Amino acid sequence: MLNLIIGCGRVGAGLAKILIERGHSVTVVDMDAQAFERLGENFKGQTVLGVGFDHDVLLKAGIQRADGLAAVTSSDEANVVIARIARDIFHVPKVVARLFDVRQAEIYRRLGLQTISPTSWGINRIADLLLYSQMETISSLGSGEVEIIEVELPPLLVGKMVRDLMVQGEIHVVAVTRENNSFLPTLGTVFSEGDLLHLAVLTTSVDRLKGLLGY
Repeated sequence: MLNLIIGCGRVGAGLAKILIERGHSVTVVDMDAQAFERLGENFKGQTVLGVGFDHDVLLKAGIQRADGLAAVTSSDEANVVIARIARDIFHVPKVVARLFDVRQAEIYRRLGLQTISPTSWGINRIADLLLYSQMETISSLGSGEVEIIEVELPPLLVGKMVRDLMVQGEIHVVAVTRENNSFLPTLGTVFSEGDLLHLAVLTTSVDRLKGLLGY
């Protein structure tokens, strides 16, 4: 799995190291050659020098075969441009953009662009958004404190009840789609094989949700 990281500041360098540790291929793009020093001498990924939204630079970085891209430069405008190019032109499956302006972040979330704001993002959380295909974040609320997550019911929860996946104030099952029909479940609703769940989850409780799902 190839992930592109655009921007080699503290977050970009830290994210690159985490993805390498998790066994993924990484290419880091930055317009400042000295920025790559943050990666350390033992960095096993690739680096590309250039502007992150330049078409030729992205091609050189391998965007046509990228599985994920994180735009984490210091510029909101650049991050949005890069993310939209990755998603709309190159159809990269997983795209995340870091935005400092919460008001702008809400606008872009409404357009379907996954954003992380300074009040909620962390390096590990960005990595999760790039790598966890089982859990799809389809919306973020507020400044990113709450996420609406879509996930197919794992086998270990077949026959269990909604209450078994609920954590008061942290994790709520808000809807279930079964055989193309969606409904609002009760605490006693029994999960069935093939159910698609929509959950409202605190960003700080995502790891707890993974544990309940068996990930």
